[in-house]
Amino acid sequence: MNKITRLDHADGKPRSYPAATLLADLVFPCGQIPVTADGTTPETIAEQTVVCLDNLEATLLRAGSSLDAILQITVYLAAIDDFEAYDEAWRNRFGQFPLPPRTTLFVQGFRGQKRIELTAIAHRHGEEAK
Repeated sequence: MNKITRLDHADGKPRSYPAATLLADLVFPCGQIPVTADGTTPETIAEQTVVCLDNLEATLLRAGSSLDAILQITVYLAAIDDFEAYDEAWRNRFGQFPLPPRTTLFVQGFRGQKRIELTAIAHRHGEEAK
């Protein structure tokens, strides 16, 4: 039977949820928001998209995975008008990595200046979580 493991947040701050749940070779990261390490939220949807993906990549790497091992991503956008800029930033940020299957949903909104959140499921490369 596979053991469920919870990955703490890298900054050690207590939250109501773990950074990710690990089960066998799968990683289920928590929702990634566009907040940088210094606590700021960029203004544009393009910048926010990149920060979300940077945050996701950092969590995946700590869990023994990476952007190229993503099986599926769900993205929540606050405004349909942001789609084109988000999609362009998305493609640029993935660069050499294969684009994963993606579902984009439009939601009522988020707290503060946030205009995007995303979550994913990824495959682990076999390394232990850090």
